[in-house]
Amino acid sequence: MAEPDPPNPTDVDLLRAHRAGDVAAFTRLVERYQGALLRHARMLLLGRGSAGTAEDAVQEVFLKLARNPPDPVDETGPLGAWLHRVTRNRCLDMLRSDTRRRDREVDAGTPENGAPEDPALAAVDAQETRGAVERTLKKLPEDQREAVTLRLLEERSYAEIASITGRKIGTVGWLISQGMKALARELSPLLEA
Repeated sequence: MAEPDPPNPTDVDLLRAHRAGDVAAFTRLVERYQGALLRHARMLLLGRGSAGTAEDAVQEVFLKLARNPPDPVDETGPLGAWLHRVTRNRCLDMLRSDTRRRDREVDAGTPENGAPEDPALAAVDAQETRGAVERTLKKLPEDQREAVTLRLLEERSYAEIASITGRKIGTVGWLISQGMKALARELSPLLEA
């Protein structure tokens, strides 16, 4: 008689089950991480691409997980950090590709085709405070924006952010500090109004 599945399996349990062919285990991993990865991708791709760009990036991350899952006992670290690193790398690849495409269009004298905005983001922009925060985040250098987003929106620890971004914890702290100072400077007029 087979042992029943534990009610709250760990990522390692689910990875092992997925490697053994358990489709339900993979589905649970997707459900567990999809929301956080989408938020991370949307912040990295803020204002770039079409409405489905972040979703496409996350879908590719899960395809990578399905095809070539990390060994649960090797040096990849916790699965959540691995998934965020893969998401980050995929988004950065997409940004680089987008930059190269725009450069080609400018070189060819072709005007850039404006992609439609994400309706959900357009609705959020209608809220003045949220719009101001997003505009300010866009002004931050990418490394600061990513660190601040992971800390504030994803509620990640400095150690987790360091693992996701491949930076030292001290650097993560500095990036968050600088990003928060810039946000405070830009948003202080709103708070005073």
